Amino acid sequence: ITVEKAIPLDFDVNILSAFDTNAFDEKRLKSDCEDYIKELTRDNTQLLINEIFKLPAESADTGVLAKLPERVTRLPREKPLPKDKPLTRWEKFAKAKGIQNRKRERFAWDEEKQKYVPLWGYAGGQKDKADDWLIEVPQNADPMEDQYAKRREEKKERVEKNKKRQRRN
Repeated sequence: ITVEKAIPLDFDVNILSAFDTNAFDEKRLKSDCEDYIKELTRDNTQLLINEIFKLPAESADTGVLAKLPERVTRLPREKPLPKDKPLTRWEKFAKAKGIQNRKRERFAWDEEKQKYVPLWGYAGGQKDKADDWLIEVPQNADPMEDQYAKRREEKKERVEKNKKRQRRN
């Protein structure tokens, strides 16, 4: 089927679109709008299909495929590109010192238990030391001081210091 247009259509076959810059026939548009638009649509679609059939084709197991050319029309983004997040204090420091993040292993072999135990999180790491039934009193410490209470206080201080650093970051 051949279709004649006064001004040839602009095609962007990559996104399967045709742009018709021809003027409307206003008499036909006012008298028989629905049929006129259907005819224009059919003609323009036929021209687009003709352009697709002019493309080089290759055969595949799914059928015959046309090799589409590069895109001509650039479509705009709906939203602007997101802005980069500002670096945290640690990221700035690490970048200045050249520190790179390296992945730590989640599990380590425990010789006592003869199995892999997590280094942190549930049932991991330093939790065994909290269950010591006997704590040696250091030479320079008061022998009547409660070492368990001292250990608990040190842990609370470490946790509080870490939370403070996180809030500051």
